[in-house]
Amino acid sequence: MMRSLVLVLLATFAGIVPAFAADAPAAKPVPGPSPQELIEQVSQSLLRDLDANRAAYTKDPVKLRGLVDKYLLPNFDTEFAARRVLGKHWTTATPDQRKRFIDAFVGSLMGDYGDAILEFTADRLKLLPFRGDPAATSATVRSIVKRDDGTEVPVNYTLRATPQGWKAWDVTIEGISYVKNFQNDFGAEINDKGLEHLIQRLEAQQGSRAPASKAG
Repeated sequence: MMRSLVLVLLATFAGIVPAFAADAPAAKPVPGPSPQELIEQVSQSLLRDLDANRAAYTKDPVKLRGLVDKYLLPNFDTEFAARRVLGKHWTTATPDQRKRFIDAFVGSLMGDYGDAILEFTADRLKLLPFRGDPAATSATVRSIVKRDDGTEVPVNYTLRATPQGWKAWDVTIEGISYVKNFQNDFGAEINDKGLEHLIQRLEAQQGSRAPASKAG
């Protein structure tokens, strides 16, 4: 599930021209590019950088993480996604726990892009027709993603209008929402061992990656 998630979430920002699902009309124009323009701009920049420096990124995990942070992270609504993942536990978390969870969760998620981003090529994608109202406050990007074995998987991406512009916050793979998937997994862990335990585990994962990332 995680590997599929990594590939398709990456695909959100690496070559898709989106189709939109209408939502409530926007009260005012969203600043910056439209969802289609945003994804086109990011995809072109990311693929150009990746094609030019693939060998360097293969050798250096730190540079590879920098690529993800540069192109994908600014266009992902990290706090909104984290709030949805924690669900009811967000309301009882302290401000410090909220910040640490966001940092650890996003760090873990972005760190998982490593191998997948190196394998990514635009020919994995099949775009579905545009439909809906681009003036809405949310958009659903529909596509088909081809796996390594050639099977095709339906993938929906959810974006929302923010004061800073359009941002993605959820991916649904074959009807399974990644936000809901993490919410269920993390919710069970929190109920069993507490939120602080979950945060510390995610932070420890990030710490364990650091030495390897700095190696040669």
